Amino acid sequence: MLAVTYWLYFGQLGVLVPYLGIFLDGRGFSSAEIGELFAIITLARILGPGLWAGVADKTGNAIGVMRLGCLLTVLTFSSVLYFTSFWGLTLSFGLMMMFWTAVLPQLEVITMNSVSKTNVTYGQIRLWGSVGFICLTVMVGKALDIFSTETPVIVSLGVLVLLFVSTLFINAPPEKVTESHAIGSIWGFVKQKPFAVFIFASACLQISFGAFYGFFALYMRDLGYSGQQTGIFIALGVLAEVGVFIIARRLISRFGVWNLLFASLALTALRWYFMAAFADYFAVIVLTQLIHALSFGLTHAVSVHFIHQFLPKAFQSRGQAVYISIAFGLGGACGNYMAGQQWAQGTNAYETFITAAIFALLGALSLLLCSRKSLDKPPQPV
Repeated sequence: MLAVTYWLYFGQLGVLVPYLGIFLDGRGFSSAEIGELFAIITLARILGPGLWAGVADKTGNAIGVMRLGCLLTVLTFSSVLYFTSFWGLTLSFGLMMMFWTAVLPQLEVITMNSVSKTNVTYGQIRLWGSVGFICLTVMVGKALDIFSTETPVIVSLGVLVLLFVSTLFINAPPEKVTESHAIGSIWGFVKQKPFAVFIFASACLQISFGAFYGFFALYMRDLGYSGQQTGIFIALGVLAEVGVFIIARRLISRFGVWNLLFASLALTALRWYFMAAFADYFAVIVLTQLIHALSFGLTHAVSVHFIHQFLPKAFQSRGQAVYISIAFGLGGACGNYMAGQQWAQGTNAYETFITAAIFALLGALSLLLCSRKSLDKPPQPV
């Protein structure tokens, strides 16, 4: 059932992440407004994860927190069908995102704890999320060639309902965890140099994704690609993720956290440069989407591994929350806002992706501030 939940969770992202820009464009919003709306709703990822993870860690009831988050996400997201104004939609998506942040950190911790004493790896379960992303991205891409730009929202609502239902069948007995079971506080670990550098590099990566998440589908449309082709491009990138998730544990064991993060960030910078300069070429789009296996797939698997081995068990949900809040929340919001301000209805596509490349490269170079070994061994308790 964990695999099904991942399928639905990331399948939902496969609907909204690529096509939310098209939905908003269909509602008549400008590129600047789209970027601003993306940025505002992404800010919900700063406060939400810490709040929910704190409850999960202190009560030991991660599954209960995840179910509540799914239910409230469905209820708030349904209001998107009734709002038409900028601030109305911002409120709907913002509340949805606040509750949505309760889901993934808990799911990651439940999964890591569930597989820790089995022969099943995290990557083997997580890859089903990529499969869900692929399936729904292609389906909705094709549907956009036939139906209206409202399609992504309608499909998303159905997927969210199924996601909530799937969490009801996950068997994860509550485990009481209190602060006294751990040495020190989470901030004693978070402020250590390896973790701080890891978070900074992760934030730079998410800033660089602003242009892709907000405007890739619109960019492809402007270049003459159909909705179905865009869906296939996105699915190709996520399909490459599947292969990476299967071998992620072996890659981490062989090359270590530092080496894999550095290589992934550096190649992501190259990816955005190619997107800026050579997007007219079909083969280049295919190549850049294959690099997505590293840009997202490998960096995510490595990040989850790093947090799990770096922090004591009592702090793991909050550690995931710090990662999501700062990297995906603050970093993602900054990336979305900057991309929206630069995009100018597509006339500044080159400059926007060059900016993305610079931030990805900055993230790679920041890793030079700490040693390879410091990211591959647990820290000293504080």
